[in-house]
Amino acid sequence: GCVVGPDLATLSLVISKKGEAEIPGLTDDQRPRRLGPKRASNIRKLFNLEKKDDVRNFVVRRELNEKKKKAPKIQRLVTPAMLQRKRYFRSQTRQRMVLGKKLKEEYTKRLSEYRQEQ
Repeated sequence: GCVVGPDLATLSLVISKKGEAEIPGLTDDQRPRRLGPKRASNIRKLFNLEKKDDVRNFVVRRELNEKKKKAPKIQRLVTPAMLQRKRYFRSQTRQRMVLGKKLKEEYTKRLSEYRQEQ
C-alpha cells in the first residue's frame, strides 16, 4: 500500500528481503561507516575494552587532510573533574540538610518558649 506517481521527486524505500541478484550501486559494495561511536560505553563495546582501559586512546579519528585529524568529544566519560563535581554537589546537599535540621531545632525551641509564656 503506497502511492506512486509521476509528480513525486523522491521515494524513501527500505530493503526488507535480499534477493538472489545484487542491486548495482546499492548492495554490491560494502562501505564502512563514516563515523565511530561517541559514547564511552559504546567505544568500550566496539573494542572489547574493560572498565580500567582508557577510552580516549581508542576514539575513532577521521582524517581531514594529511595534517589535521578530527575526533568526537567523548560523552559519559568519567573524569576526576566530574567525580569532584559530584562530591561537591553531594556535600552541598548534606550541608543544606544539616542547616535545615539546625533551623528546625531552633524553631521548635523558640515555639516551646513562646507556648510557655502564654
